[in-house]
Amino acid sequence: MRDWLRSVVALELVVASGKGGAGKSTLASALALHLHREGWDVVVVDADATAPNQHLLLGASSWERVERVEGPGVAVIDQSRCDRCGKCLEACPFGAILKVGGRYVVNSVVCEGCMACALVCGARAISRARSEVGVVRVARTRYGFTLVSAELLPGRPNSGKLVAREREVASELASASTVVVVDSAPGIGCQVIASLAGADMALLVAEPTPAGLSDLRRVHRLTRHFMQPSALVINKSDISREVSREIARYAAEHGIDLVGEIPYDDAVVESVSAMRPVTEYRPESRAAEALSSIASRVEGILKDWRAWSEKHRPKRPEPYIPEIIRPRSE
Repeated sequence: MRDWLRSVVALELVVASGKGGAGKSTLASALALHLHREGWDVVVVDADATAPNQHLLLGASSWERVERVEGPGVAVIDQSRCDRCGKCLEACPFGAILKVGGRYVVNSVVCEGCMACALVCGARAISRARSEVGVVRVARTRYGFTLVSAELLPGRPNSGKLVAREREVASELASASTVVVVDSAPGIGCQVIASLAGADMALLVAEPTPAGLSDLRRVHRLTRHFMQPSALVINKSDISREVSREIARYAAEHGIDLVGEIPYDDAVVESVSAMRPVTEYRPESRAAEALSSIASRVEGILKDWRAWSEKHRPKRPEPYIPEIIRPRSE
């Protein structure tokens, strides 16, 4: 362990991007492996509860701990009290109530637990029942460090709640000298918000395409909202040098620390198929060499995090108002 780090709390680093397939999992696994081999105490959090994959890359073959997480509950109809008025079906905004064989029943997969149906039920036949939204799991990876993962059950809400619980579990397992590496979900939805809120720094990943730059702006706005210092990695940087330069200019203008670029390399795809971090599977590849250099750069940031944070923290918070897309009226 790093004795000089024991005086501070565990550091939490979130790998994020505004889109899927940008290379977050590749970067997070390579970074965690590098830090572990350099003597750091590492806990990895796979914060994509809808499509977890770090247990495959890092070789977690069995779960040492499985915790079931309950959500706000779902509606249930007491058929002995139901008067078959049908008001619940009309009131449900999610289409979760069906009429089957003359009886009104709740589709628990679709139900969001808003209980609008109970408000209109004159017979008081509708109540809330507990429901499981998913599980949080803990495993020891093949490399010796800990992985916290989660899996959302099909059709269940509250993926952000699962991610928040993952981070709580990681905090319980961490010591003052631990680095928690969070591999966030894609986009800027509730899972990503739950990943970033309260973290110490964000490591953003962008691809050099017009959409990739747009997605970077979106997720960077979220980190500014949380007043988090950000670093940046440009993945597949050689597929468009022009857009890579544009992304680098954006980073320079907004105080984001550009810590490296990763060239396009088929070795990454091969390593995913082999279920190994590319830095272990093909350490001589161009992508692996770039990832090792980036990991060393990030390690340097962690060693002097306070000074780096003061330099790259946003000057003021950015208001973040989620866009609500309403269905069209027919």
